[in-house]
Amino acid sequence: MSDRPTFLNPATTALILSAMLTGCSDSQGQANAQTAGASVASTTVSYPQGDFRSPITFSNPYAQCHIETSRGAQNACLFCHTNGVYKAGLGNNFPQAGAEPRLGNLQLEYSFTPISPFTASPSRNPWENTLTPEKLREAVAALGLDPQTWDMQAYVREENWRAAFQQRPGDPRNWDGGGGDSRFRLFPGLAPADLPADADGFVRSSTSRNGFFQDSDGRWITGWRAVNFMPYGIFTPMTGSVSGIYLRLPKSFMQREDGSFDLAVYARNLDLLERAIQDRLRAEDGEVYQGAARTVAIERGLYPVGAEFAHPLHYVDVAADGRDLAVSPYPGTRARRVKEIRYMYKWKLFYPTQFRPGVKEEGAPVYGNDEQGWVDNGVGWYLAGFIEDKSGALRPQNREELAQCIGCHSGVSATEFPVFTSGVGNTVDSTWSLPRKFPGESGWREMDYLSYLAKADAGPDETPGQARLGDPLNRGLNKGEFRHFLDNVVGASLYGDMPAAIERFLAERIQPAQGYSAAWPALDTASVAGFQQSQALRQTLLREFTVRGGYLTADGAIRGELLYPPKADALAAARRYRQVVVTQRYVKGKNVFPETPVTFRYFREEGEGFAHQDGRLYQAGEVITDRPVDLENPALITYGVGIAETLIDPERPFEQGGTYFPDYAPLLVEPLRFESAP
Repeated sequence: MSDRPTFLNPATTALILSAMLTGCSDSQGQANAQTAGASVASTTVSYPQGDFRSPITFSNPYAQCHIETSRGAQNACLFCHTNGVYKAGLGNNFPQAGAEPRLGNLQLEYSFTPISPFTASPSRNPWENTLTPEKLREAVAALGLDPQTWDMQAYVREENWRAAFQQRPGDPRNWDGGGGDSRFRLFPGLAPADLPADADGFVRSSTSRNGFFQDSDGRWITGWRAVNFMPYGIFTPMTGSVSGIYLRLPKSFMQREDGSFDLAVYARNLDLLERAIQDRLRAEDGEVYQGAARTVAIERGLYPVGAEFAHPLHYVDVAADGRDLAVSPYPGTRARRVKEIRYMYKWKLFYPTQFRPGVKEEGAPVYGNDEQGWVDNGVGWYLAGFIEDKSGALRPQNREELAQCIGCHSGVSATEFPVFTSGVGNTVDSTWSLPRKFPGESGWREMDYLSYLAKADAGPDETPGQARLGDPLNRGLNKGEFRHFLDNVVGASLYGDMPAAIERFLAERIQPAQGYSAAWPALDTASVAGFQQSQALRQTLLREFTVRGGYLTADGAIRGELLYPPKADALAAARRYRQVVVTQRYVKGKNVFPETPVTFRYFREEGEGFAHQDGRLYQAGEVITDRPVDLENPALITYGVGIAETLIDPERPFEQGGTYFPDYAPLLVEPLRFESAP
């Protein structure tokens, strides 16, 4: 096995180019090209075969959030677009906060990819479902459907994972179903009947074909282990989606040197991988994995070839905490019904340090298979996804839908023939979860969203339960992760929105009578000045709130009011998302709000504003559909790149309302420590 990436030879390159010029019709040619690239991982594995498709054919090939920053008072950008992981040399070569001039600084500018005469402008916002939810409602009405008649509680409690798993061919212990043209070939080999995982995080099965070896209690070890990590602003109960995350390594990592299986060896190898990804390796860890995997080097910030992630993305059911199996067997508000099943498989070695930042290829073709629902992310991983069809059953996602996944789970590479790459600056070897895993045993268990405990008698408009875990300290900041999020996003999600339930809670708590400098204000959208003033005051007050520990209970747990939506709100969010399901408009956005979030509207002072790309001036409160691009000199590499500023001030210190954090990295203190209770 080679320890470096293989570049395509000239003959293979010519083969690919020939196929591209003929509309990618030469499937055998593409198969040969992919096999040439796959040789770094194995010369015997029969890899899934796909073809190249140009993003020119996509209506929306981009995964960008486009939100405004309230004149710098809200910086959600820092949780994706940073230099920290890159500077640490930790499995990332995509700095996005100014460390590489050719990439720009996405905390300071909306410097999206250059425009092209053949593709939609990256500086236009394609997320119609999020920007204009009324258009989504019109599309649903055109189908003759009335969302108000849907029983959403019954819907989210219907199981739809098992039927899809049963369509997976082959051996579930093998990453590849090996089913030729089967649509579910890369559906993860994790049987939902074997879940939830046991207390140690290992997924055990009573079915022998699902496991590699038996534990002392006679149950079969499947190889999958649950990962419990610190969430923020993406898949949280308040956003309407919650996750399970499961990791599996190849069977050699489960074996002693003599080939016999040993759970202790496997647990040790998983711990070594955790420390490699979290930059916590010690001298005594050695340079190689243990047992039969002793030939595999432990590489800082990198997964070994053959690593797998299974990621069920669930609807929110606030009654689900794992205790009442009639509701859901999963903890942390995870409903029985899944929105998606996502899968990652590392098929080849990739060393980010070998590729210069700034040569990403967002206009290059995407290699994948629409029928089987997978793409190659260009930096060593297959990404597969299975999403609800209009009836709620899972189906493979197509190339355009999966291109959005590459937008978060990728990096920078360059070969003789470029492959679509994108990504963010805050992943480690294209992944989010393991870097944010709670260190040690507390992180090897089912994802439970801070040990959620439902309150049986909560009313439909009340906080449905409580967290039993506090705010873990970020290693670089020595500050709570959730506190850092609230201080800089001033919202509940990366969209900068503040749900009505949280608004009510903050309006009750943040009052002069309770020692605050002012009362929590409603956002003033009547004028630009009023909006900026009210948002700046909200930032000030929320920082007063967090520094006083107001977001924590007396026991030090994060307050449930900030994490978990009331039952009525959770069902309303599920109803909105189901509108995307029945219309199958996933490429227009999966996040649907009751109305357009204020962070997508134009509130800029004179002299700090921008116009539409066609020169029309924005009006106060108008939905931002596009931003200007550089059209000064077609000869420059920056021609067509977005030029609008975010208005985040890099010189403004945090103490004066600054939000600029170019070197944020999502790594927790170890041993685990938490913010102090009030």
